Amino acid sequence: MAQVRIEPWSEDDLDLLRQLNTPETRRHTGGPETDEQVLARHDKYVHFAETGQGCMFTLVLTDDTRVGSVGYWAREWREQPVYELGWAVLPAYRGQGLATVAVRATVDVARARRTRRYAHAYPSVGNPASNAVCRKAGFTLLGETGFEYPPGQMMRANDWQIDLTAPPAES
Repeated sequence: MAQVRIEPWSEDDLDLLRQLNTPETRRHTGGPETDEQVLARHDKYVHFAETGQGCMFTLVLTDDTRVGSVGYWAREWREQPVYELGWAVLPAYRGQGLATVAVRATVDVARARRTRRYAHAYPSVGNPASNAVCRKAGFTLLGETGFEYPPGQMMRANDWQIDLTAPPAES
């Protein structure tokens, strides 16, 4: 299994966020952001845990290399309070199972909060890698849906759900 851990997002992660802000990495999420948007996102990530609405994490290898992001946040979905999960991995580190391990760890953090029954992820129907992460991390595919991301832009997404009240799936 991939050797990666998650750590809360910190001031030191701005360079990582800039590295993740590429056309390739953001092609399924509206494309790259301006540097002003990246700086605002970084500030939000650094202080997000303080809000009690979720947390952003950095994916860190055993040699302390930072290779991606993962997080969860509160939202309403179909008139129900849920958590949404999202993640990104630098291109050189994809295909190694890192995102799956990180998503499972993040689900465990959300599960431990005991504030929502379900967590969802909404990868684009055209993103086979993220859809595979959902499947491998134990989510159930509920079907395709229209999903607004980034704000103001509709996309076709798969709605994946995991029951946070169920025991964690075996790896």
